[in-house]
Amino acid sequence: MASESTDFEELHWLLDIIQSADIGIVVLDREFNIQIYNRFMQVHSDIGPEDAIGTSIFDLYPYLDDDWFKRRVSTVFNLDIPVYTTWEQRDNVFDFSLKLPIHHETQCMYQNTTFVPLHSVKDEVEKVGIVVYDVTETAVNRIKLEDAKDELLRLSRTDRLTSLWNRGYWEERLNDEFRRRDRSGADVSLVMFDIDHFKNINDSYGHQLGDEAIRAVSRILLENSRDIDICGRYGGEEFAVVLPETGLDGASVYCERLRKKIEENVVSYGGQSVSFTISLGIALLGSQFSNATDWLVGADSALYQSKESGRNQTSIYQAGPKS
Repeated sequence: MASESTDFEELHWLLDIIQSADIGIVVLDREFNIQIYNRFMQVHSDIGPEDAIGTSIFDLYPYLDDDWFKRRVSTVFNLDIPVYTTWEQRDNVFDFSLKLPIHHETQCMYQNTTFVPLHSVKDEVEKVGIVVYDVTETAVNRIKLEDAKDELLRLSRTDRLTSLWNRGYWEERLNDEFRRRDRSGADVSLVMFDIDHFKNINDSYGHQLGDEAIRAVSRILLENSRDIDICGRYGGEEFAVVLPETGLDGASVYCERLRKKIEENVVSYGGQSVSFTISLGIALLGSQFSNATDWLVGADSALYQSKESGRNQTSIYQAGPKS
């Protein structure tokens, strides 16, 4: 009798621990029926033990009736090994809302989960225990850190005035496209352009309006470019665009559209308004360019030709001596 009383007391203590633990504990049999469902699970699911015990887990949580969940439980039964799932792999197993949310960023509980084999007296896997850890605070802090790193990386690559790629990062992308062209063989064009008589705008209307002019050009540039186009502020009032999968005909259409949009635009600041034009140069990547710098020089020389020919126009780089 004393031994039975001791066993009962130890079981009582064990159940107390299971109920008071700040983790979720669910035990399933081979038919996915719930055998144990502790207080953590009850509080966060609003499902009492009278509705949970003996019920299929799929009746309580229909979204668990999928291959992912069944495969993990079956792996534990068949291989007699624990299976772990972290919030990085899947936000959570049980889609619980936070009862007392301390994070404005999320109302959803992030979870790490362990599926463990539970053995019978014959040392056979009789049931599977699911242990659920609330790791919301850790997950949110990690996400904040990753977001901050992404933002710092973005800021290091973008021009503060225009939000275009800055010169350093844009040149990295230019080199990437030069190397990619060698592998793919697809046409790719480079466009260089700048604002005509920009110094006169600054001198006549002030640097604030000059900055507004640069912002306006950047906005129009992005509005008229594809996601795959690589747009950058090369310096001052000069801009550069790499046009992947684009030959001279496509690049010419692109430049003409951009030129007209900017010519039609009026920039205002402090009660003053100004309109202006741009000059553009195109260089199609070909065998005449041995590196990305030569390619850039080719586009820049085409831009210079546009300026020498009266501005507000597009010129195409032609290899060989000038006529």
